[in-house]
Amino acid sequence: MPAPPTALRSARLLARTEDGERLHALVWRAGPGWRMISSAVLGGGIGERDWVLNAQVAHGYRRTDPERHLAELAAGAGLTGAGVGLMTAADVTRHARAEDGGAQAVVTAGISVRGWAAAPAQAAAPAQAAAVPAQPGTINIVVAVPAALTDAALVNAATTATEAKVQALLEAGHACTGTPTDAVCVAARLPAPAEPPHAFAGPRSLWGARLARAVHRAVGEALAHA
Repeated sequence: MPAPPTALRSARLLARTEDGERLHALVWRAGPGWRMISSAVLGGGIGERDWVLNAQVAHGYRRTDPERHLAELAAGAGLTGAGVGLMTAADVTRHARAEDGGAQAVVTAGISVRGWAAAPAQAAAPAQAAAVPAQPGTINIVVAVPAALTDAALVNAATTATEAKVQALLEAGHACTGTPTDAVCVAARLPAPAEPPHAFAGPRSLWGARLARAVHRAVGEALAHA
């Protein structure tokens, strides 16, 4: 039986007014049948998820309860059940999409705050900054593959997506590995009865390679509009 089509292409934009500012959110109503791995503040980790919300917030965001804020935004968008919520101060209307062999990626990018992952200790942000996850520079990556992956392969897929992001950054002339607040979400189908999930999603595996090419292209396009 052929794998069901990936539905990430159905992600759509919603608009809201918050503190007098017009803001947008990118919403994917995945529906049942998906497992996701994410570093997001809301719904992060590994588990079955029904939706993904990538919400734009104002520059200089100062709320210290981002998980609650995202839950409020999700409820306001009519999203129910378990989902993943990401934040960014980047303009999500300028998102980029790419597809490769069924793997799909949607990326929003802001790079005003960027640097190397292994920065010297004195360059690291103070500990209290961790309470403010959304800064002007944030690259959020959402990927979906129409195949089942093991837990280990989901971790592998998130790593592969990150490697593809860094490749796109370097090729675009940005001497950095990303921003301090980048987030990733990878969705894979639940396995059908008697269907063995894929055990690998590295860049030379079937789905890892497709995922990497989709993310690489989407990040490159998003950076061009950042």
